Amino acid sequence: MLVLLAFIIIFHITSAALLFVATIDNAWWVGEEFFADIWRVCINNTNCTEINDTFMGYSMLQAVQATMILSTILCCVAFLIFVLQLFRLKQGERFVLTSIIQLMSCLCVMIAAAIYTDRREDLHKDNPDFYRLISDGTYGYSFILAWVAFAFTFVSGLMYLILRKRK
Repeated sequence: MLVLLAFIIIFHITSAALLFVATIDNAWWVGEEFFADIWRVCINNTNCTEINDTFMGYSMLQAVQATMILSTILCCVAFLIFVLQLFRLKQGERFVLTSIIQLMSCLCVMIAAAIYTDRREDLHKDNPDFYRLISDGTYGYSFILAWVAFAFTFVSGLMYLILRKRK
């Protein structure tokens, strides 16, 4: 039973780490001479421009930023609630509250990655001054980590839903 508990805790911490890296790091769209994320656009690793309200489609990026931050916060809150429920739940009860919060985190990261997937091309076309070299790029590892975090938080949420507290 301790092995299962350790696996669940490590899986949850891994999910949170993936969310932190995907949210903070600047590699949602990359190329040979540039990288862009939900916070800034950098060309030649030195010329970085913060994304602000002068960008066309800034509200879309704000939605991605907000849902990624919310997802990370919800994942951390779910872990704290899981630890509390380990000591407070009666034997045989399920970790439903932890599961609901973790599945909400899953939903938030899915929304953020889906918005970015759908609107990325329009964002690049509407801001040619900032994205002039970026048209030939590819999705970066932070974007991929966001989708992997979606899968991890989904599986984790289902595990908490199925899991019962044992002695």
